[in-house]
Amino acid sequence: MNKILISPSSFGECGSEPLDLLKNAGFEVVPNPYGRKLTENETISLGSDIIGAVAGVETYNSAVFDKLKNLKCISRVGVGIDSIDLAYAKEKGVEICITPNGPTQAVAELSITLALNLMRRISVSDRRIRNGVWKKETGNLINGKTVGIIGFGRIGKKTASLYKALGCSVIAYDKYADSAWMESNDMGNVSFETVIRTADIISIHVPGMENGKPLIDAAELSQMKHGCIIINLSRGGVINEQALFVHLKEYPEFFAALDVFLDEPYKGELAELDNILLTPHIGSYAKEAKLAMEIDAVNNLINIIGKLK
Repeated sequence: MNKILISPSSFGECGSEPLDLLKNAGFEVVPNPYGRKLTENETISLGSDIIGAVAGVETYNSAVFDKLKNLKCISRVGVGIDSIDLAYAKEKGVEICITPNGPTQAVAELSITLALNLMRRISVSDRRIRNGVWKKETGNLINGKTVGIIGFGRIGKKTASLYKALGCSVIAYDKYADSAWMESNDMGNVSFETVIRTADIISIHVPGMENGKPLIDAAELSQMKHGCIIINLSRGGVINEQALFVHLKEYPEFFAALDVFLDEPYKGELAELDNILLTPHIGSYAKEAKLAMEIDAVNNLINIIGKLK
């Protein structure tokens, strides 16, 4: 009864340490054989007699919990737990843990990468050359730009620090802002509306949507600068994808980058546009960060199950 389900399909690719930790602690590993996110039925089938799960973003709702009768702990590789019914997990006595520190640097660096790419039109220029078109794009410097961070937790703070190091002025909005940290780091704590209206670059790092509604819809997009860059590295659906498509098509000098989508894999019409970058949920996919998160997730699980025995 010491079986552990490993559901992230790429788990262990960056190093064997996480799997070695589990095996050395006496656990039997049940891998994900599908190479993708597990369905509810697949989680139930693979996890029929598991005591713990090292989880990705697969669903753990009441139907899944009721079938996994021996489950004691879900250790998430990452920070998002939207796909877990936390109230029902508590009712069933299942402990939930996350790895809050692992993805911080990787996600922050991706925001910078996407912003620089868009500002200098790198991907557009690359595609044109591959299609036989030699056209020089005049982009913009990142130095001196106003960056607005929406969501100011660990990742938001690290992202802000990196932009500031590049010569940007940083403003931020968070319902529960760490005003003391912001003040000591010379960053402005402002309203959501101020970020929307004044930032040249907006980087979103919120934990999810409130009441299932987009944080950024057509009304918010219409208030942004025409040359603004908006980047979503938080959760799919935080930006209304249809409203964003309409706005990008109407304003070619407006730019966006999405790493997360309402439905993944993404197959929508945003892929038709040149003024947006689309990446397949790779925010934490830097080797060093990914390995650190996997090790943290395994250690969390081993510690919790050890205390329950």
